[in-house]
Amino acid sequence: MEDFDGLSDNFILRMYEFIRHEVHADLSAGTRLVGLAARQRADRLLKEIERRGLFCKPIDWPDTSQQETTYATHAPLDPLKTSS
Repeated sequence: MEDFDGLSDNFILRMYEFIRHEVHADLSAGTRLVGLAARQRADRLLKEIERRGLFCKPIDWPDTSQQETTYATHAPLDPLKTSS
């Protein structure tokens, strides 16, 4: 795959494991910050891992259709608003 030309086997595996770690962190925190783009990237990485004859355990993606999703948001502070 030309996306991964010139990258070492170790680097490919590390990128995949980084995504796995982020998915696990989301599950532990009860949030969902890792989205579709990361999943697509992980799928491409896994295909490259398999093409190179390497081994890794596939990521256990959460079932988002049954899981309540929480997004991390931060409201801007209003300097003129006073708290009561």
